[in-house]
Amino acid sequence: MVLREARRPLVLSNVGVPEPGSGEVLLRVSACAVCRTDLHVVDGELAGPKLPLIPGHEIVGVVEATGGGTPFTAGERLGLPWLGWTCGECAHCRSGRENLCEKARFTGYTLDGGYAEFVRADARYCLRIPDGFTDEEAAPLLCAGLIGFRSYRRTADAATIGIYGFGAAAHIVSQVARYEGRRIFAFTRAGDGKGQEFARRMGASWAGNSDDRPPEPMDAAIIFAPVGALVPKALLAVRRGGCVVCGGIHMSDIPSFPYSSLWHERSVCSVANLTRRDGEEFLPLARRAGVKTETKAWRLEDANAALEALRKGVFNGANVLVVRQ
Repeated sequence: MVLREARRPLVLSNVGVPEPGSGEVLLRVSACAVCRTDLHVVDGELAGPKLPLIPGHEIVGVVEATGGGTPFTAGERLGLPWLGWTCGECAHCRSGRENLCEKARFTGYTLDGGYAEFVRADARYCLRIPDGFTDEEAAPLLCAGLIGFRSYRRTADAATIGIYGFGAAAHIVSQVARYEGRRIFAFTRAGDGKGQEFARRMGASWAGNSDDRPPEPMDAAIIFAPVGALVPKALLAVRRGGCVVCGGIHMSDIPSFPYSSLWHERSVCSVANLTRRDGEEFLPLARRAGVKTETKAWRLEDANAALEALRKGVFNGANVLVVRQ
């Protein structure tokens, strides 16, 4: 499924199977989750995508071939996330912050992704998927899980964490938090009783509308919804010294708010991309925590419908394209 122009539907196309070069693998795709970042790319909210582009960056597949010089062999199951290449030489890369590399390339954005039968990838950025997850269950872990995990870790030792926007990332993070003995307060759009019930089922101690005050001040908050107006609301809901983590790649403008909302050493920070170390830490943790992703399967050729379902929020878990080979 190919994006030829922003704000246009993807087009089902026949393209050549890519050949892996040295240090690369060719994956036969089995599943690719549909991420909100895909929507931002398709809707033209993220500038400068490769065009034409095959979107998708929550990819699970099997090694079909290698170009040599990789640790993988044919038949291995791997995951390919958003981060697809970094320079390895800049100050960010050399200090363990490769997610901030200014030359980084991203799967399904500046590199062709997984809305396809095959994808070529730099083997260094592929991750082994633990046993215990089906391909469909594992796909959302590659972004919703990883970005959620990186956002969650930014809350440090917070005992109570508010989550604004309870979708794919939130339902994974909540299960990890429960496993680690934290409490989650979930905030959804006003009147979204179905989403609030879903949050409670995923381990939230409390669920309410985004305008509601939680039952007690929170130690931290994570905002997954791309709504800048939630930042001042979250600041008012966290206790002194609390932090508000913005976990999305795109967000509407944050409105002005009084300094008193930030005072007492409250903070606001963003999370950008992910590192390979995040994957190496999170995937085994997800298995230990018994994370169960809730998914809705779609055919590859129905990618536009899956994107529209995500846009309208008709499903609270993760939409996944299942590629029948």
